[in-house]
Amino acid sequence: MASENQTLVSGFILLGFSDLTPQIQQFLFVLLLLFYVLAVTGNLLVLLILLLDPALHNPMYFFLRNLSFVEIFFVTSTIPKMLVYLLSEDRSISFLGCTLQMYFFYFVGSEESMLLCIMAFDRYVAICKPLHYSTIMSNRNCVNIVVSSWIISVGLQFGQITFIITLPFCRSKVIQHFFCDIPPVMKLACTDTYFNDIVRIAIGVFFVLAPFLIILSSYIYILSTVLRMNSREGRSKAFSTCSSHLAAVTLFYGTTMLAYLQPATDSAYLRFFALLYCLVNPMLNPLIFSLRNNEVKGAFRRRIWSKITFLFKE
Repeated sequence: MASENQTLVSGFILLGFSDLTPQIQQFLFVLLLLFYVLAVTGNLLVLLILLLDPALHNPMYFFLRNLSFVEIFFVTSTIPKMLVYLLSEDRSISFLGCTLQMYFFYFVGSEESMLLCIMAFDRYVAICKPLHYSTIMSNRNCVNIVVSSWIISVGLQFGQITFIITLPFCRSKVIQHFFCDIPPVMKLACTDTYFNDIVRIAIGVFFVLAPFLIILSSYIYILSTVLRMNSREGRSKAFSTCSSHLAAVTLFYGTTMLAYLQPATDSAYLRFFALLYCLVNPMLNPLIFSLRNNEVKGAFRRRIWSKITFLFKE
């Protein structure tokens, strides 16, 4: 048992993309660094615009501010460390570092899932119950909803990660991934992980499947309401307010389910879809929520672009 504990404390080795040639790893470093900078900059820009413009201080954009904030932490929880590994031969990670990476990755990932669900509910109330919108989605209720989602995400993921890090690790310390993900870490345990698998599935149902079904139900009601509208302009406006959210939902849940809900043993398969939801989704979401949103584009021109052009004129 002492040797098992010592193995646990000594940390792990993340193989990442070590199976690729050095030239490909260098190219991947440049490409992923560019994507990472775009993801962080895009979400920071959206967050700044939504904070600066009073016209965008309403429930829908309050949730979008939280989503942009979460995306920055989500992409930062894994990508910087992976970029270091792409240029270094030392791919070791301490036990504490692995634990913190797992916790923050799953915590912010769970929070993103819940925020997408909350945003779907917001659209449902706005379109299906417009007369009650200001009461249901009051500032106080919105804050309470978001705070509750953060508390739930923190609590449940803390419990899940705690159950995992207390496992005895006496096998190989090599993780077939570019970050400390739960499935490959659990493979290294030298004890029965049946209970951990049940907990992981239950939490996955709570944070992925249940929100997805709620979003699906919300849009069924939304579609039914929109199709009953007599005004073509009203239908077009309703669909336009939902299209960006639907695109973000499709990206997030599509890549997440492909990565985690299939019993794939191919590490290349897992790494590919992990890159999509770890990096590509956070990079695309600012574009998705701004390019098709005239209010956000107008706020960008008023608050950011006008100041940039003014500085260049000076």
